[in-house]
Amino acid sequence: MKTIIVPTDFSATAYNAARYALGLATQMGTARVVLYHAYELIVPIPDVPTSIPMVDPNELKTASLEGLEHMKQDLLPLLPAGVELDYRADNNLLAAHIDNLSKEEKADLIVMGTTGGSQLEEILIGSNTIDVAKHTSCPVLIVPAGVSFKPIRKVVFACDFKKVGTGTPIYPLKRLLSVFQAELHVLNIDKEGKGLSTDTPEASLLLDTLLEGLHPTYHFIDHPNVVQGIMEFADRETADLILTIPRKHGLFESIFKRSHTAQLAFHTHIPLLAIHE
Repeated sequence: MKTIIVPTDFSATAYNAARYALGLATQMGTARVVLYHAYELIVPIPDVPTSIPMVDPNELKTASLEGLEHMKQDLLPLLPAGVELDYRADNNLLAAHIDNLSKEEKADLIVMGTTGGSQLEEILIGSNTIDVAKHTSCPVLIVPAGVSFKPIRKVVFACDFKKVGTGTPIYPLKRLLSVFQAELHVLNIDKEGKGLSTDTPEASLLLDTLLEGLHPTYHFIDHPNVVQGIMEFADRETADLILTIPRKHGLFESIFKRSHTAQLAFHTHIPLLAIHE
């Protein structure tokens, strides 16, 4: 693993995510951590009074770079031996540019913090962190506020056996799990209370083939609330990480109903790793 990108808005949550990333760099054998700030230049709108002050793009960039340098200096005492700490600032929207950035920097992982929110915020406003996870093919590790790094020894992979197939991102999934060298628990939640179906053995066999060499343990649980069921199981197992694969949804559903991954990101107190299909 060569590069971890840590997007930052210089908040306490972002600093916490950066500290987590530095701890993770040691376990992953990462050579480089990049602090990244996307600042947005406000474009003037016609017919708006000219008395509104205009923003100098050079001043924005200078302030961004100064903030990144200050953050770097704060984090240097925590920098593991052999790990380089860089930073970068761009004038763009974070979610819209993050996929290109991860490719330019040859990133293996993006680490971001989240503070969670109320139900109204979850439905209507959303989270910058969730938007990043939705718009990049690079794996995104979401660190809840206040969570300190500890080595990842136990991973809960929450998945729907009915949706296991060619879309499962098996290469990045196996690559990360192999780096963590963690105990892997595969969890299937049945919220309809129907128990195992006739398709379950076939689906589990396919998944077992995909996860060959990782020695997973399988768990089947009935729970009326998928997110709550995952969290309760992860707590019982004292998991260090929850792994999920966000699925693509239709436009209507994406507007009016948060995905299970987004709900987990808002409510989890355990780091969440999202790897796109």
